Amino acid sequence: MRPFEEIVASHGATVLRVCRAVVGPADAEDAWSETFLSALKAYPGLPEGTNVEAWLVTIAHRRALDVGRARTRRAVPTDVLPERADARSDPQNRDPDLWAALERLPDKQRHALAYHHIAGLPFTEIAVILGNSPDAARRAAADGMKTLRRYYAEDDIA
Repeated sequence: MRPFEEIVASHGATVLRVCRAVVGPADAEDAWSETFLSALKAYPGLPEGTNVEAWLVTIAHRRALDVGRARTRRAVPTDVLPERADARSDPQNRDPDLWAALERLPDKQRHALAYHHIAGLPFTEIAVILGNSPDAARRAAADGMKTLRRYYAEDDIA
């Protein structure tokens, strides 16, 4: 079995990109740290021949969701209430930034895109992570890509 430090060096960047796609850049590092803490505990019992990258992406998916949920539960003190909704939740917000565009996608589409195009996982493994079929994972990724293209086309027109 490879030393855990090699696993982190080999797959750390991919895990960070997946975390960014799931929770955004602000919380990605926390999710990344949580991923590797969880992986370190489980690594000694990992069966021989396991696809380590897919295993890490699965952990990253779960930890990123946990970090995202924790963020939404925290109170944010403020002196003045905003007069309008957060721009990220406004469907008319056409920010060309990739992370902002990904954030606007439905969860399944965003996750399928991240796992396939960022982590490079096959749809059979994505289906296991998302709890659906390979065809559904492929469809979610295709729909997400179509939506991203539409967002960027609208940005170019505006």
